Amino acid sequence: MNYRHSYHAGNFADVMKHVVLMALVEVLRRKPSPFCVLDTHAGTGLYDLSSIQAQSTGEWRDGIGRLLDAPSHPTSAGAPAPGVENWLRIIRTVMRDEQAGRLSYPGSPALVARLLRPGDSLICCELHPEDQQTLRHLFRHDRHVSVHGRDGYEAITALLPPRQAKRGLVFMDPPFERGDEFQRLATAIMTARQRFPAGIVAGWYPIKHRAPVRAFVNTLKDAGQRKLLTLELTLRPPLDPSRLNGSGIIIANPPFRFEEEARSILTSLCHFLGDGQAESHVEWAVPE
Repeated sequence: MNYRHSYHAGNFADVMKHVVLMALVEVLRRKPSPFCVLDTHAGTGLYDLSSIQAQSTGEWRDGIGRLLDAPSHPTSAGAPAPGVENWLRIIRTVMRDEQAGRLSYPGSPALVARLLRPGDSLICCELHPEDQQTLRHLFRHDRHVSVHGRDGYEAITALLPPRQAKRGLVFMDPPFERGDEFQRLATAIMTARQRFPAGIVAGWYPIKHRAPVRAFVNTLKDAGQRKLLTLELTLRPPLDPSRLNGSGIIIANPPFRFEEEARSILTSLCHFLGDGQAESHVEWAVPE
């Protein structure tokens, strides 16, 4: 309950997770049948990067701040990959729409909401009372979005499978403040797949050093999970457990050939993020 994402919004980990999230939703949009997205740790949906909290850390400057001035034409030298540029287009639109003097960054629910079509739906879960109210206010006029004040992990059992659609995505972005968060995330991924077999399940995790990540993936492997794709971007070798050295997303039941698009996205992000040591890895932890 103490974690507030406003201090970290727009950092390199946000950039990575949000570009991948948007690419997954774009895949769902390729078919005409409706889909549902469950965002288990939704936050406030929109973050003011000029706020005291964001300015106190300045993390966004080495994240979204490095991409705002990137060339917007895909054929320009140094332009981001198409998947990154699609995300940047929404970022720039949100910033134009906001009030003068504010530097607003859209979180996962705000991004997904902009991609919904008639018939599609977004379910947001947020436990923090103030953030929950902010999120409700943001979507007060959007009938495609529902906001639940409940624990995101508990919502997986309560809200899956979705009533609104047979296709969809479960997106989990926990704060990782608890010592057992990797285990909780592994359990949640398995529960989500059991309750929503046709859905894509994506879980974000921090990379400080390798041992916790390796144990997390092995937990899923040992449980017999199949079709697990890992996406990782590290700014530096993950040797210092006191620092956030990288960002990872594990995708269960990823879209067909999504690994190719993911490699393009992460390779492009490595060009903009970090100080020359950034690396990306896209690999099957467990194939089909």
